[in-house]
Amino acid sequence: MRVVSLLPSATEIVYALGLDDELVAVTFECDEPASARAEKAVVVGGLDTSGMAPGDIDAHVRAQVAAGADLYTVDAAAVAALRPDLIITQDLCRVCAVPAGQVDRALDRLGCRADVLSLDPHTLDDVLDCILAVGRRTGADAAAERLVAGLRSRLARVAAAVAGLPRPRVAVVEWVDPPFTAGHWVPDLVLAAGGEPVAGTPGAPSGQTDWAALAAAEPGLVLVAPCGFRLDAAAEQARAVVEALPGVPVWAIDADGLVVRPGPRLVTGVEAIAAILHPGAAPPAPPGTVRQIAG
Repeated sequence: MRVVSLLPSATEIVYALGLDDELVAVTFECDEPASARAEKAVVVGGLDTSGMAPGDIDAHVRAQVAAGADLYTVDAAAVAALRPDLIITQDLCRVCAVPAGQVDRALDRLGCRADVLSLDPHTLDDVLDCILAVGRRTGADAAAERLVAGLRSRLARVAAAVAGLPRPRVAVVEWVDPPFTAGHWVPDLVLAAGGEPVAGTPGAPSGQTDWAALAAAEPGLVLVAPCGFRLDAAAEQARAVVEALPGVPVWAIDADGLVVRPGPRLVTGVEAIAAILHPGAAPPAPPGTVRQIAG
């Protein structure tokens, strides 16, 4: 089978299932594993936001959306030339990856009849189901079932470690200028780690808010997980949260690796958050995944 991934989390899933030989193309954002972009054709481009301030990125996205412009460009001719059997994309968030409808329209013009699988999880359980769906569509059912069983076993170990402990109130900030609270599966991560998610709505999209509303939610801890950024950038952006919410403990986390991409590493995110919320009860977070900023 020849597989094209138009979604970084799908690329991670494909590699985790041992299907890297079947994967023929990825996006410019597919960096896990780090070799993916070097080994595979890159058929999706987009704005390089490195060096841009969060407010400037937000302004660009809003302007593109208002103009009806695409945030990502798909080289449909290159995709069609690869003769894929399966293309994996999403319809969950046009800001995060290429929407399935955009892919369908582009390939229809070229007469490409590949199967398109859209992964659109809203909860942590949905993410695990997406892994199983990729396994079914690629003939890797057994590998997917083993992977999901292992992830569920790790979640069970975290649940056992934090059982009966007080649940700190945790707000997850997904963007700082303007502030957004994280939704979809992110509140599930906090809950699985032994916390009580506040401010965000489980299963619903991330929502814009303001610092007064965040303070009114009375979080005992704020976790800064800016979409599209790793730990160092998250730590830098967390300074704005410290200034806006004085006296509240603030932590930064590798958002791109462990929080916002709906793939297997979300379970590592649960383990890292549990280490923050319940030190001593849960094992320490892996190096380079979290950093205390204040409190």
